[in-house]
Amino acid sequence: MSVKDCKLLQFPKVDERRGNLTFVEQRKHVPFDIKRVFYVYDIPAGESRAGHAHRTLEEVVICLSGSLVASLDDGTKKKKFTLNRPWNGFYVAPMIWLTLGEFDPGTVYAVLCSELYDEKDYIRDYDAFLKATRA
Repeated sequence: MSVKDCKLLQFPKVDERRGNLTFVEQRKHVPFDIKRVFYVYDIPAGESRAGHAHRTLEEVVICLSGSLVASLDDGTKKKKFTLNRPWNGFYVAPMIWLTLGEFDPGTVYAVLCSELYDEKDYIRDYDAFLKATRA
């Protein structure tokens, strides 16, 4: 996989005076069946999140509130996204090293996953990731 396979997604946005609504449907707005959802909040200043790759899992990251910068790396090329709108997300393909950082105070983000949690799917060592991308 390549960072070229990772892309910004725009979800439907329903504007109304009582508040806006955005929804996400599997296989329609994201390219996989959603098997797990988690969200992250109360992120201390200066921290980063992720810092790993997945062997087979696909994911979509959505910044629900605040702002974050996603850094993607396929072992050869790098790409960055800034997310700060809850109707946008970005798709992360398998075998992409992902690091999230530069969080605004109060940022909340959600991750939609193609698979259930499986520790064996994670590559948490960057050198091991580079080796796997060259294999």
